[in-house]
Amino acid sequence: MTTFLLADNQDISREGLKSLCNGIPDTRIVEIANKHDLIGALQQDTRAVVVVDYTLFDFNDASDLLILHQRFPLSYWILFSEELSDNFLRRITAESMPISLVSKSGTLREIDEALRLALRGERYVCRLIMEQILSLPQRQNKPHVSLTPTEVEILREIALGKTTKEIAAERNSSFHTVNTHRKNIFRKLEVNTAYEAIRYALRAGLIDTTDYYI
Repeated sequence: MTTFLLADNQDISREGLKSLCNGIPDTRIVEIANKHDLIGALQQDTRAVVVVDYTLFDFNDASDLLILHQRFPLSYWILFSEELSDNFLRRITAESMPISLVSKSGTLREIDEALRLALRGERYVCRLIMEQILSLPQRQNKPHVSLTPTEVEILREIALGKTTKEIAAERNSSFHTVNTHRKNIFRKLEVNTAYEAIRYALRAGLIDTTDYYI
């Protein structure tokens, strides 16, 4: 029996994944809340299939992901995320790590196929992410896009360790508005996590070291 480790903190997508996994014979599901729990689960089952939303999970950067794979080389990984940066895809595709890439904007057929192929150790890349990977050479030298004043302010709040919900409450904005700004910041900086965004902003001088909380 194969174990699916579902490391997705979005309720809707997690329930959808559970439904698809339940339709695959001889499998079981373990829900994972954080990296510590993920390591513990992989210690119990080194051949598990990890389905993780990389952009929302508590990974610092791609190195965290690669280190875990080196530690548990028999595991198989499916990155199931809404958006992955160009830099991240360049690094992941350069590695020999057995990993599938599936967009949350993809079809149910694509997600189901990725899950089933993972049981055989076969890699799968959905259409949207494949198009992004194929266009990487053309976009590699694109001009830098500056953050807006609002985006810089929100990045400073992120550096202070505040959640999207907390930032929205303090700014009297909706969660959706602040989350959209957050996505735009990550897209412009070509990062996936708050840790990566803050590290980039510190190097670029977009925020002062006194703003950095983490």
